[in-house]
Amino acid sequence: MFKRYPSRTLFRQSGHRIRNFDPSVLVRTSPHIPASAPETYISKNRFANLGFPQQLVDNIIQRNYSTPTPIQDQVIPLLLAGKDVIGLANTGTGKTAAFLLPFIKKVAQDRAQKVLIMAPTRELAVQIEEEFRSFARMLNMRSALCIGGVSIHGQMRILQSNPSFVIGTPGRLKDLADRRTITFNSFNTVVLDEVDRMLDMGFIHSMTKILLAIPKNCQLAFFSATTTPAVQKIMNTFLKNPVTISIKTQAVISNISQDIIKMNGKTKIDVLHDLLIKPGFDKVLVFGRTKWGLERLATDLAKRGFRVAAIHGNKSQGQRQRSLMEFKTNRVKVLLASDVASRGLDIDNVTHVINFDLPESYEDYIHRIGRTGRADKTGIALTLIP
Repeated sequence: MFKRYPSRTLFRQSGHRIRNFDPSVLVRTSPHIPASAPETYISKNRFANLGFPQQLVDNIIQRNYSTPTPIQDQVIPLLLAGKDVIGLANTGTGKTAAFLLPFIKKVAQDRAQKVLIMAPTRELAVQIEEEFRSFARMLNMRSALCIGGVSIHGQMRILQSNPSFVIGTPGRLKDLADRRTITFNSFNTVVLDEVDRMLDMGFIHSMTKILLAIPKNCQLAFFSATTTPAVQKIMNTFLKNPVTISIKTQAVISNISQDIIKMNGKTKIDVLHDLLIKPGFDKVLVFGRTKWGLERLATDLAKRGFRVAAIHGNKSQGQRQRSLMEFKTNRVKVLLASDVASRGLDIDNVTHVINFDLPESYEDYIHRIGRTGRADKTGIALTLIP
């Protein structure tokens, strides 16, 4: 569970409050370079010994998964046993495979099974479906991706084919239910990923309506990075004798060197420019607070000769996916993002995360910097402050 660190409240000229988390105190107490490697976790299980179909094992091997991560090792047997599970873990811990793999096995054994997976953002839902397609290759399973920003009619057609997996955001799923294209009482298994983020984004009513419509004997798996009172309330309401698995946050950020960069009279764009031209800043994720500010920053950086793309709420889903793909495939060096990208996105080899604007909270800070230092690699997180 997260420790609580103080945030500070500033004010725009309009008088509206701006809630900021200043990581200076946290950074001062964090080693610049980890003093020692994190304690090695010894897995109790092997993918080949979990009763998976051979094709699923082959698909796992093709993904270069060797042994289960801690959350996979502990969660998969519980889900295979039919337990309700609470998984407390950040992104980058392997939790997507922790729920996909056992439920792919479940459907492979019984084609009448149907799995619903809810995620807070379009990008995370897209990523989960991509993971599903990779793991379920040649297993003759269909999926439907139900997210906003794209035509609802195509999704309605796919749902008519009765896919085994439905992956979507709560708002679009509710819209489809209102059109009577999807009925939630047909699902045997429901996963909520990033529950805390869904609540932060105001999906409580859509989530509750969907959860109230599923069968009483439905198996549930809730994953969250934090356990706020609101998260705990929804877990207590719907889960049946759940088993809680917690993976400590420190294990996720121990490979990340954190520092603050003071302006010393310079403008932020000039300081950012000076950082981006340094050796080693090869794949940089820059976080800002507003979509308009990010657009201005993208224009300014492009004029300075940087290969840059941006994702935020004013971009269409197609534009956001193209920007992500350009960044993932190294066609652009810098990706500018609002906090829509701070959770759930699995982007390999991000060398640096830069907080151009301060995050709102400690939790947002941790999620932002967690985009680097993944999969046993090291990373650097920098925060610009006055």
